[in-house]
Parts: sequence; C-alpha cells; structure tokens
Amino acid sequence: MQTHLLPTLSDNPKNKNNKRSASKISRFWTVISVLFLGVLFSAPSYSHRGALDEVDVCRIRVGTEKIHFTAYTPTFTQSEGYCRYIPNVGPTNLIFDYEGKKLRDVSVEFEVTKEPEGTRIFYMEPQKTKSGTVKADIDFSKYGAGDYLAHVTILHDGEKLDTHLPFVVGAAEEKIHWKRYLYMLIAVVVLVIGGIAVLTRKLADKENTGL
Repeated sequence: MQTHLLPTLSDNPKNKNNKRSASKISRFWTVISVLFLGVLFSAPSYSHRGALDEVDVCRIRVGTEKIHFTAYTPTFTQSEGYCRYIPNVGPTNLIFDYEGKKLRDVSVEFEVTKEPEGTRIFYMEPQKTKSGTVKADIDFSKYGAGDYLAHVTILHDGEKLDTHLPFVVGAAEEKIHWKRYLYMLIAVVVLVIGGIAVLTRKLADKENTGL
C-alpha cells in the first residue's frame, strides 16, 4: 500500500532536525534568562566599601592616587561606617585614608563645604600626613541635614590637583525596591516566552513548507 511507503511525520528527518533545533533554542533561552536573573539579584550594593574596586563609591581618586572616605557617627551607631549617605545628623568623624604611600610625601589640603551655598564648615591647610590618615570631626547638627562636598587637593612642585566627593547628611542610603526586581523578573519571563514562541512558530512554518 502507498500509505505504508510514506514515512511517518515523526520519522521525517526534517522534523527531527526541527525538534532538535527547538530543543536547543529552548535551552539557550533558559540559560540566558538564568544568567540575567543571576546578575540582577547579585548586583553589588553601592554602600560602604563595594565588593569590587570599580564600584567602590567611597573612594576619592586624585590623579592616580586613591583616598578612602568613611564617616562614623559614634553617638548614634558606634562603629558602623557610612559613605555617601549619613543617616543621622550630629557629631560625625570623617576619616580619609590614603590607600597608597605616595600621598604621604606630598602636601594635601582637605575641605568640607555645605551645598549648594558652598559654605566652608571644615578646613585643613596643605600638609604632609605621614600616618596616611586624616580625621575631620564635624557636628552636623550645627549646619543641618543636606548635601555636602568633601574636597581633596594635592599641592606638589607648584602644581595643584583637586577633586571632591559628594555626600548627604540626614538621609538613608537609597535601596532598590523589591517591586523593581519583580517588574524586571516579569519582563524577563515575557521576553523568554515570546522569544520561544516566535522561534517555535518559525520552525513550524518551515516544517509545513517542507512537507
């Protein structure tokens, strides 16, 4: 009989190839979604001392040198350190740590200003600090909550190189809300399902035209 001579749909080589392609595509999209979600939920926190050097927003870069900035509020939080966001308004110890030894042999000037007025609330004249640590004790209750700038200036061989680091007093560090993660997760799921549906439809069309 002619019907026995015709290969079944499941035995068609094209169909087998299409099934294998569809399976590979599904695995590909699954791997992509897993990797994306892994990166999403393991994103580093931009708080005091980031996990990676590149994301440590507590560093002040002056030329090729680095100074690490830490703020302590012993009256409120004892030994806990802060950086860009200092939650409590009161007596605060600002610590500037040289991360290299080169800065110990040059004169460095430190200044803290209240923004946006630019009012100076702390100043240390240019000098060499052999210990590699500079401490500024400031009672921010005298100046109020708001935006501040820590200025660092290197003076060496008649040249002047300065930079600054902004920080906020009286504000908690901003956190990514869980709803944002949820929306991103939904977007990933929709993207993966949509991609699989489109590619599967294309394979089905090829299968139908090949029959």
